[in-house]
Amino acid sequence: MSEKQIRLSATTRLRNYFLTGLIICAPLAITVYLTWTFIKWVDSWVKPYLPAVYNPDNYLPFSIPGFGLLTALVFITLVGFLTANLIGRTIIAYGESLLNRMPLIRGIYKGLKQIFQTVLEERSNSFNKAALIEYPRKGIWSIVFLATETKGEVDTRLRNSGQDTLSVFLPTTPNPTSGFLLFVPRQDVIILDMSVEDAAKMVISAGLVAPDYQEKLGELAQDAVEDSKTAAQ
Repeated sequence: MSEKQIRLSATTRLRNYFLTGLIICAPLAITVYLTWTFIKWVDSWVKPYLPAVYNPDNYLPFSIPGFGLLTALVFITLVGFLTANLIGRTIIAYGESLLNRMPLIRGIYKGLKQIFQTVLEERSNSFNKAALIEYPRKGIWSIVFLATETKGEVDTRLRNSGQDTLSVFLPTTPNPTSGFLLFVPRQDVIILDMSVEDAAKMVISAGLVAPDYQEKLGELAQDAVEDSKTAAQ
């Protein structure tokens, strides 16, 4: 092997080492950065409202990161606990009755509450499946998340026109938190076997990250089980 080939081989190995390290370090660094930024953001909102006597930053020569986040979690849990009993429900009902008298705030509060109830409650089936639809035109396919059965006036109007539809959320790349709400005929929706998490990864990575399709593996496993049963007989 010539000296030039040896030099190229060493350069290739160094490049591969760098890329391997980048694959490991970049997601870790971004995760740490986003987590740290979120903790500091919550602390900046919560700590100014804490009584001075309960703020450890007033007693220590350094700031304790995450104390505001911990306080917020405890407060939210206590609110949930109080809401679960009669006194708490009475207080919440009284507070909501006051909000209902405020025209602008009433609409914002009700809308946000409904969204959080739909997304966070355990009984919700929101975004439990991924699917394909033809969008933005025939022959071009897009990944969507199944939201729910179409409801309300939209469902009534569409059914009167002979349409049985599903409500789907079409995410955008690379930010899947933004997108479009579409009402699609049920027969035009192709349900995928992949999980919502895997579909979200495909959207975020612009198709670079795709989950392995296990249909063939499942067929082979089923054949192996049937063969073993036949041999046992």
